[in-house]
Amino acid sequence: MQKTLLVAGGGAAGFFCAITAARLNPQLRVILAEKTGKLLSKVKVSGGGRCNVTHACFSVPDMVRKYPRGARFVNKTFHQFFTTDTVHWFEERGVQLKTEDDGRMFPVSNNSQTIIDCLMQEAEKYSVEIRIHHEVKSVEAGKNGVPFKLRFSNEWTLEADFICVASGGYPKSLMFDWIMQTGHAIEDPAPSLFSFNMPGNSITRLTGVSVPEVCVKVAGTSLKESGPLLITHWGMSGPAILKLSAWGARLLKEKNYRFDITVNWLPEYHEQSLRDKFQMIRQESGAKKIMHRNPWNLPQRFWEWLLQETGIGDIHWADLPLALQNKLIQSLCGQLFSVDGKTTFKEEFVTAGGVRLAEINPNTMESRIVPHLFFSGEVMDVDGITGGFNFQHAWTSGFIAGKSIAGYRV
Repeated sequence: MQKTLLVAGGGAAGFFCAITAARLNPQLRVILAEKTGKLLSKVKVSGGGRCNVTHACFSVPDMVRKYPRGARFVNKTFHQFFTTDTVHWFEERGVQLKTEDDGRMFPVSNNSQTIIDCLMQEAEKYSVEIRIHHEVKSVEAGKNGVPFKLRFSNEWTLEADFICVASGGYPKSLMFDWIMQTGHAIEDPAPSLFSFNMPGNSITRLTGVSVPEVCVKVAGTSLKESGPLLITHWGMSGPAILKLSAWGARLLKEKNYRFDITVNWLPEYHEQSLRDKFQMIRQESGAKKIMHRNPWNLPQRFWEWLLQETGIGDIHWADLPLALQNKLIQSLCGQLFSVDGKTTFKEEFVTAGGVRLAEINPNTMESRIVPHLFFSGEVMDVDGITGGFNFQHAWTSGFIAGKSIAGYRV
């Protein structure tokens, strides 16, 4: 008798589970249900429309350090399907990936549609049934071999022998209700990978300016991250900010997204070493105007703004008063900014929280509570920093779930 798998969620994890299960077990009927009218929407917008497929990190111990939540869990799953497997999987299907300087991997085409087309073709090849506008509203767990009974938002009902929940993260705990009906506990969701709002701060006049390497610290905490920083019309974004928001997701939520940060614009220096550097600059470039002698090659617009903020006018290095020099050094090594709110984007947004990992077997992605119920992707309490790490978790967990279901002996 033919068995049925229902995959709830038409994102990266859901597609990878459905494709893998259908490919490895042709006798299995695989249905993929997506609640919206769009499939693979995060794949579409990721990386500015290029799709950051994975990260060029080929060491599991190094990779797991990129996950603020779920590191111990992915340490087990990555031994079954890792970044090397992702690259190979897409290459086998004619999609070549390239590595950029920061380690992010994209399709050579620089177009996320390449990834979408590949996944859609695989789904068609292995006869995966796709239903859009089908949101799961309730699940009645079967007993003694009786299939699950699912009810959808459009009143459609289905009996399935297996379910893989790949619905992505939910911003509110109440939205997990249909999963909690199965007996699973939920770690409260919190936004991750968001940028910082600084309404009224003059730095927002520098929209589009990027500083290549900074160190950002949340005042009064141990939270600290380094990397490029992008100034936006609402505040700050870029890898350094996004990584900081990921590691601080729960703490910053508790603070209601109102807190102070300090930015070291020259992370290779501290105040004393920078003071020594200033003495050298004044000796070597005393006759040059500070505005036009930017010793660290900081973006010129930013350098001019910083001088203006510090109260340094159109003067020469030799004429810089000691008090203003100290003020500039302090600003370069630890400028204080107040954050009031956050901004999230489809391509960056990730939810921390989800199904409690202790209730999921990392070797199979099967529930430890309900047999034949599986999970994959962001619906679990796993999230990574920016850079392709969340997609890798999606591919890995989707593959393991699909493989486990395909080989299930009932």
